[in-house]
Amino acid sequence: MIRIDLTLAEQPFSLMVAGQKIVQVFHAQQAITFDNPRENYYQFTHDNKVIGIDTGTVEEHSISLFVDDQFATQLALPVSTNGAPKKGFLGLAALGFKLFKSAKVIKTVLAGASVAGYAWLFSIEFALMLIACLVVHEYGHVRAMKYFGIKTKGIYLIPFVGGLAVSDDKITTRWQDVVISLMGPAFGLITSVLGVVLYYATEMEIFAGVAVLSALLNLFNLLPILPLDGGHVLKSISFSMRSWIGLSVCLLGVLFGLWLSYTFGLMLLVFFLFVGALEIIFEWRGRHYSHLMPLDKYGQIFSAVMYAVVVAGHIAVMMHFADSENPILSLPMTILSS
Repeated sequence: MIRIDLTLAEQPFSLMVAGQKIVQVFHAQQAITFDNPRENYYQFTHDNKVIGIDTGTVEEHSISLFVDDQFATQLALPVSTNGAPKKGFLGLAALGFKLFKSAKVIKTVLAGASVAGYAWLFSIEFALMLIACLVVHEYGHVRAMKYFGIKTKGIYLIPFVGGLAVSDDKITTRWQDVVISLMGPAFGLITSVLGVVLYYATEMEIFAGVAVLSALLNLFNLLPILPLDGGHVLKSISFSMRSWIGLSVCLLGVLFGLWLSYTFGLMLLVFFLFVGALEIIFEWRGRHYSHLMPLDKYGQIFSAVMYAVVVAGHIAVMMHFADSENPILSLPMTILSS
């Protein structure tokens, strides 16, 4: 859209032109109503004179003016620069901000940073295996969310932290919390079992590495510590009994995590414990207003059994390679037995 300022009968007018259409005419900052507008021709009355504007020659960068149906003059149109891209630092900054707000761009950047970071610390092969295990794990959470009709925003990979399945909606029952939390490690168990099968089918140790790595990552995630998946299962079961039992059990989980982090020097676990402790505090303070439907007795038992089965499955995969001559494959079991 371009603006044309002109003088008619010693009076200032402004035309707002878009393509071959006149969007509006202003006189003294007041909009003027057109009289019977036709295609490419606009007419209005001013001081008892009929002013006509023909936009049929806009493509030639000009318009024709008529007064009382008599041709008056031809006006040249200025070249519009409104559609031109912004140049300079501000234009690039605006474009960068728009791109940054795009969820797909954020996911891509985070995924690239994760691969680059892990490849820098270890190797590109290890980085790709780790990313694959994380994506499968988070995909399990996403599938469970969709099963319950919860809208999701997708998977975000966070460098040196892990992955995150983000949802738009909140859960409404403890059962949803249990299933969503366990589906990540369950999908990870499928990855581990598939890795074992492919290892024996191809005798390629990379598949054994995927199996062991997936088992180790998911077993760590099943620790009964908030905000890990195991902590969510523990919280849902214990808070479905009595709130004070839930508080006591979750606090025991925090103490267990502190012991674990001190024993193995896991500083990242300290961060998880801090976040988990905050979640426990907020859960306890709002226990009387919780919107989450608790698990019944059978739900508590079934949740505990599912948790135990998934944990046992990952331990079994690691035990299978405990006697391997490859120190990397036997490392997870060595850590657990130390």
